[in-house]
Amino acid sequence: MTTLTPSVLVNVPTHMTIEEFDRYSTLPENVDRRLEWHEGEVWELVSTDRSSNVGGMLSGYLTFFVSAHRLGITTGADGGYIVNGSRYIPDGAYIRIDRKAAAKLVSGYTSVAPDLAIEAISPSDTVTQIKKKIRNYLAAGTVVWLVDPEDYTIDVYTPGSVVQSLTLENNDTLDGGALLPGFSVALTDIFAQLILLAEAQSAHDPQ
Repeated sequence: MTTLTPSVLVNVPTHMTIEEFDRYSTLPENVDRRLEWHEGEVWELVSTDRSSNVGGMLSGYLTFFVSAHRLGITTGADGGYIVNGSRYIPDGAYIRIDRKAAAKLVSGYTSVAPDLAIEAISPSDTVTQIKKKIRNYLAAGTVVWLVDPEDYTIDVYTPGSVVQSLTLENNDTLDGGALLPGFSVALTDIFAQLILLAEAQSAHDPQ
């Protein structure tokens, strides 16, 4: 299991009102920072090469499918959303075209929750943060793909359904469920570059 440590906040207040956060996050010196707000708490997201890689890989497969079927809009690790009042920046997301067209942009965050959020675990995430975000996503009707780049697993959270746990060890395949029928990608493809890296590191430094 990935080891989780508290978020690293560098010169960022850890608590503020949503009005203060909206002003703070749009300051010129902060527009490039990945800042989230949940019930008064401020989180700055700090990614790693592993979480960034797997988030980008899965987002790429998602974007190709959504574009090919003209379903809506996808965003990467800089796309922010308002989820039940909270401000989140998932590692990837999909929102149906009709919902995106009706949405507004509020201080850089889309005014509605995405239909699907990709969250890749990194060491800056805490268990409490992850649980809070998933609970809030589900309450907003968002499907969540929680990716662990260390364990090579993906947990699929769907509103009203039990969690589906997928593993590389079992050669599982991630599908789009009722939200994205026809979407399918094997975990061996999602984690392909991390597997390649592990093989190269093993060959370079045999035990």
